[in-house]
Amino acid sequence: MDATRLDKWLWAARFFKTRGLAQQAIKGGKVEINGQRAKPSRLVRIDDRLKITRGELLFEVDVQGLSERRVSAPQAAELYAETESGRTAREAKIEQLRQDRQARQQRPRRPDKRQRRELQKLQRRT
Repeated sequence: MDATRLDKWLWAARFFKTRGLAQQAIKGGKVEINGQRAKPSRLVRIDDRLKITRGELLFEVDVQGLSERRVSAPQAAELYAETESGRTAREAKIEQLRQDRQARQQRPRRPDKRQRRELQKLQRRT
């Protein structure tokens, strides 16, 4: 086998849970092959470079193996190699998202019933 369909490869490499989700992502412009938008039926070959956008994360991978069947996660990881620049950018984005989430959690909220009562007691004393 020297080539396989893009949607099957993305599904087999475990970037998407179903082929349908892979097809939607491809049709939505979330997947590029060698810098060009692709269709689900586009053939993927070894040494192709893919840019896959999932949510807010961007994966840049080089295809190293082909499969039309979904395999275990360790075997799926052997089908591609993530580029170093893509990995560092993705890890930086993950860290930024983590910090944003922590900042949102630390944001002050409106006082609950108990806290309102305590504030009212303090205000009455002064």
